Order: sequence, then structure tokens, then C-alpha cells
Amino acid sequence: MTLQAQPKSNSLRQVVRTPESRFEALPNFPYVPHYLEVDGLRVAYIDEGPKDAPAILLMHGEPTWSYLYRKMIPVLLAAGYRVLAPDLIGFGRSDKPTKKSDYSYLKHVQWMTGWLDQIDTPASLTLFCQDWGSLIGLRLVHVRPDRFSKIALSNGGLPTGFDNKLIPWPLKVWIIFSKYSPYFRIQKVVKAVCVVPLSQAELDAYDAPFPSDLFKAGARVFPSLIPMSPKDPEHLNNVAAWEFFKQWKKPFITLFTTRDPMTKGAEKPFEKHIPGCQGQAHQRIRGAGHFVQEDKGPEVAGLLIDFIKANL
Repeated sequence: MTLQAQPKSNSLRQVVRTPESRFEALPNFPYVPHYLEVDGLRVAYIDEGPKDAPAILLMHGEPTWSYLYRKMIPVLLAAGYRVLAPDLIGFGRSDKPTKKSDYSYLKHVQWMTGWLDQIDTPASLTLFCQDWGSLIGLRLVHVRPDRFSKIALSNGGLPTGFDNKLIPWPLKVWIIFSKYSPYFRIQKVVKAVCVVPLSQAELDAYDAPFPSDLFKAGARVFPSLIPMSPKDPEHLNNVAAWEFFKQWKKPFITLFTTRDPMTKGAEKPFEKHIPGCQGQAHQRIRGAGHFVQEDKGPEVAGLLIDFIKANL
């Protein structure tokens, strides 16, 4: 383990970096990581496939990392696409500030924007996003619209805080648990919201980035950063993003599952208000929970390919 103290705004930011030995022999994840620096932090990402091929950006959420996409990546590569899958700051192989106060919704958008600005793609990207990957990914589209040509959203959203009374109770419980529970085992969280059983080796892979609680500040704080009221610091930015998407005419598809109580019905505002959603083959994927990538990875990859080909 390396512990780094990095100055920022006249204060010290402690950052830990998960030892590479923690990622040895990951089941079905042979991809070599790449690294870029943003705001003094190392961002890890997967970059597979021909560099001149149409590129798909896969954005993970909480508390996972790019390993979540191991069942989708081979299908996308076999279809001839380039695949980009970053690890958010605080997750995977990316650097991890150790204080919860080092994280905010806005910082995550800025960090990923800084990463995206360093990635060269010959054409616009297709975004696939889920969970916090959608809260951040959709904001990426808002701030860099020319970089994206298509969007696929699964089990996520872009909350503004107006719908506090409609927040599902499982999400409220999750926020309280992540904030206060003295026991926070990442693999237990992932297992609890998947329908298809994972092997112990796969579950261990989700724990790999987090050798101790020191590494879990980002995973701990993420649920509490979801905008819950108009007083949230990111309320206005998400309202502005929604106004932007109400004019979005490029292809936009929802690929939600039928067994995720946390995001049930969250696809409806997108399908109703975004012009690019009109006429698309929106899906309700059966037999899958919150992490569709785990439960129906190859299937959802196939739906994503169909969506791209139908909108060339």
C-alpha cells in the first residue's frame, strides 16, 4: 500500500492506491489497465479494441468498478467496437482519497470530464451508464455533448431533488446503511442486489480494490451524495442537465430491469421528456436485479449493439 499526501487548496489530501497484487488472477478479466492523471489523482481505465473503431463508454456505479463489465466487454469487442471502461476515483484501480469530505458529486463529474478530455476517439461515443455511472455519465454528456452520439441508460437516473417523497425505501435504507453501519463489506453489497449467484472468486474481485476501511471513503459517501432536495448543491446543475436533455434528439434508449426496487419507474421521465427516446426499442429486462451487467451481461450487450446498429 502506498500512502500519498497531496496538497490542494492549502490543505493536505491523503490518497491511497490499492496495490496491484490485489488484482492478480481476477476471474474473466484479463484486460491491461491504462492510467491518466486528473487533478493530481491517477484514473485507471480499460481501453480495448481497435483505436479507430466506434467507441463505447461503460460507466460503473456504487460500489463496483470496471470489473462489473467483464460479461459485456467480450461481446462488444467481438462485434468490432472499442470499449472504454474507467474506474471512478475512489474505486477499482483508481486513486482513493481517504476522507469523505474529499468527494462530491461535482468533483466526480469534473474528474471524469478531465479524464474524457484526454481520451482520443475518432468519432462520437456511445454511453452506457448505470447506477452512479448515470448520475455522472449523463452530466458528462451535458458538459461535453459533442463527444457523444448515443446514450443507453440502465437502472439509474439524474435526480434533481424535487422527487424526495418518491424515493424508494430500499434506497433510503441503503443511504443510512452506507453512512452509519460499522460493517461495510463491498462483496456483500453487490451480492445482495444481484439475482444470478456469483462465485466466491467473483465476489472477492469486488473486494479487491478495498484492502481496508481506509480505502472505502468514496464507497461510503457515494449514496449520501445523491441529490435529495432542492437544497442539494447539485440541484441546479441537474436541473440544467434535464433542460438540456429535453432538447436531446440523438438516440437515447432505456434498458431497465424488472427486479430492481431502487430504480423502479425511473425510466419513465426519460422516455416521456427526451426527444431522442422516441421510437427506440426500450426494454424491461427480466430476471435481472440492480446490476444488470452481472445478471444479464451478454444479453444487455447484445441489446446495446442492436441499439447502435439501428441508429447508424
